[in-house]
Amino acid sequence: MTVGAEVTLHRPAKPGRAHGPWSVEAIQVLLDKPLMDLVYQAQTVHREQFPEGDIELATLLSVKTGGCPENCGYCPQSAEFDTGVKAQKLMEVDEVLRAAKAAQDAGATRFCMGAAWRAPKDRDVEKVAELIEAVKGLGLQTCATLGMLEPHQAQALKSAGLDYYNHNLDTAPEYYTDVVQTRQYQDRLDTLAAVRAAGINVCCGGIVGMGEEPVHRAGLIAQLANLEPYPESVPINSLVRVPGTPLADSEPIDAFEFVRMIAVARITMPRARVRLSAGRQQLGEAVQALCFMAGANSIFYGDKLLVTGNPDVEADVQLLRKLGLQARRTQQQLEEPCA
Repeated sequence: MTVGAEVTLHRPAKPGRAHGPWSVEAIQVLLDKPLMDLVYQAQTVHREQFPEGDIELATLLSVKTGGCPENCGYCPQSAEFDTGVKAQKLMEVDEVLRAAKAAQDAGATRFCMGAAWRAPKDRDVEKVAELIEAVKGLGLQTCATLGMLEPHQAQALKSAGLDYYNHNLDTAPEYYTDVVQTRQYQDRLDTLAAVRAAGINVCCGGIVGMGEEPVHRAGLIAQLANLEPYPESVPINSLVRVPGTPLADSEPIDAFEFVRMIAVARITMPRARVRLSAGRQQLGEAVQALCFMAGANSIFYGDKLLVTGNPDVEADVQLLRKLGLQARRTQQQLEEPCA
């Protein structure tokens, strides 16, 4: 295809299904468009699908930190890397419940629980199910990221009331072994299939700024957009370079290239919540504003993302206010009388 050529968009046959198949070449054409044209196209798609223009606030808590046997080159929780992160046990229900209530009081509508496991044991899933039931009781949407799952484990999480399961593809399949050697790309896809089969919504995205080439970024979007159906939530992370990890010296991604990733995620997955995730702290307000214009409508909200920093709550409140954006509210919040 010629750079700058128009890509015809076809509406999905039913909500949540892919336009696809999206070729890597077609996505690269989108990524190469003049930035203002690309953002305009993404904003047009965004307004068609999300006319209310709200921003989803999600909070992520590490319920079991450190000691992971995987060697993901970006992750400070790997037991192979000396990053100062100490292994901890799974948090108790009352601790998690306090954190979830605090997140809800701060405006979050989704509460995500992350555990540093390669793959949980059945007894681990039973304990996490208790956490899910407790958080669900507050009226929050629940999300978990626990590593690779077997089909029966996904079913158990569904029975506990889990709304979303996060399992990122990280990057394009051909670059994957440059980042992770302790598992295969197909392992990720198998877990996503188990989650889908259990009837749980999928939260799946990737990380940019890991030394990948532009074609790998296009390849990542192609993998996500061609999932059947594509994910309901798509977190786009900018690598947080943590000392002690193999990717600590990676060259940061250009801010406008990050905006392009947000825009193309919106165009290729029009009904998904596209989330600004890790690395948002380094973007600054102006770039975040461009990302919202390009179709981002979800953020991780709170002081930490697992073990790395995140803009604090008050800064986010002020930013949304400056931009005239409204936080998404749950039905329960909508029904509550104003104070």
